[in-house]
Amino acid sequence: MTDPSDRRFATTLARGLSILRAFRPTDAGLGNQDISERTGIPRPTVSRLTFTLCALGYLTHGRKHDKYRLGPAALALGNIAAASFSFVETAGPDLQELANDTGTLIGIAIHDSGRMLLTKSWRPVGSASIWLEVGYRLPMLTSSTGKAYLAAVTDAEFGQLVTMLTARQEATYEALCEARAKAVTELQETGFVRVPRDRHYSRNINSIAVPYRPHEFGSPVVFFSGSTYDDVTTDEFRNTIGPALAQAVAGLRDRDH
Repeated sequence: MTDPSDRRFATTLARGLSILRAFRPTDAGLGNQDISERTGIPRPTVSRLTFTLCALGYLTHGRKHDKYRLGPAALALGNIAAASFSFVETAGPDLQELANDTGTLIGIAIHDSGRMLLTKSWRPVGSASIWLEVGYRLPMLTSSTGKAYLAAVTDAEFGQLVTMLTARQEATYEALCEARAKAVTELQETGFVRVPRDRHYSRNINSIAVPYRPHEFGSPVVFFSGSTYDDVTTDEFRNTIGPALAQAVAGLRDRDH
């Protein structure tokens, strides 16, 4: 989370990367106007950047007026990045077993521009669908993943996050400090964190989360378990699933160090 005013910050590169991050798994392609609306980048600038990204293979489109999709270079980069983070492969079998045993979605989220981005998930075997897909972005203050991230950041990381969210008027300094303090206390007492239903961004989703700082990353990632209130009760999350996820992450931490 570097300050964009730093003279070393390459704004054009940052804009190009923000275009790549604008795509979601459920998209059937995006036009320049769609990308402009999602990123806040002016459409003429988007047009130049999408042309360049297409030329480099990071975007693709079939004909002149087709919508853009992520291209082979983006796929290759994503696969290389995934292979570089051994903790995902290490944790996979245990987390799939936990998803099967609990009937919940298990996932990993990372911080991305003030929100938590779902990057990997394990679904219960036989589950037709669960509400979250890879690429989904979760709010910082009203999701268990965001709360867990706040509990794990350093003072420097927290300061950068505060600058970002307050500048966008998405949160106040006081609200962020209070949320961080409560998250740290809850994590110390239980080993996981959760957001009460009346404060959660979705009243239908019940979830818990545990942060983890892998040696390959410069910042924390967050493991979470989630389901609907109809399928899994709060008591089950508190008494069974939360401790199980915390134990799985602790085991990963022991192997990582």
